[in-house]
Amino acid sequence: MDQKLEPIVKALQEQFGATYEEFRGEVHVFLTAEQIIEALTLLRDKFDFELLSTMTASDYYPQRSPRFHVIYQLSSLAKNVTVQLRVPVDGDQPKVPTATRVYEAANWREREIFDMFGIEFEGHPDPRRILMPEGTEGHPLRKDFPLGYEEPQFTFNFEEIDLRKPYAKE
Repeated sequence: MDQKLEPIVKALQEQFGATYEEFRGEVHVFLTAEQIIEALTLLRDKFDFELLSTMTASDYYPQRSPRFHVIYQLSSLAKNVTVQLRVPVDGDQPKVPTATRVYEAANWREREIFDMFGIEFEGHPDPRRILMPEGTEGHPLRKDFPLGYEEPQFTFNFEEIDLRKPYAKE
């Protein structure tokens, strides 16, 4: 682990009982949904992580439980260091508290995560869909979302697919 990150990870372990893993030089710190706001505040105020550079989610359906991870990538420009916080969230009714009071940049990113994954951010100031039209059912980045597959038309299957195409009637 990078020497700059050691005191940060130790502080998160001591204060929140966080666990961590290293993968290809990146440190992933795991916290609960109840702890994430306090941890983000600590990292911003005490360790100078002034930038929420990325916020996204991952769907591990059906391989893992809990199904989702909400991922916060924080950067300290002054110290030239980044850390990734992960919040495992259950798949039935996924909810995480909003981080908009700590980082304003979380506003649009939380809306994107809600729209694409269906993870709700409690206390969000504007919890509307942002990418998909209103009334869209489902969340497209969930692994159980139907793909709406259409078979490509080639020379070997041209007649078969051409019969199924809805042409205008004269």
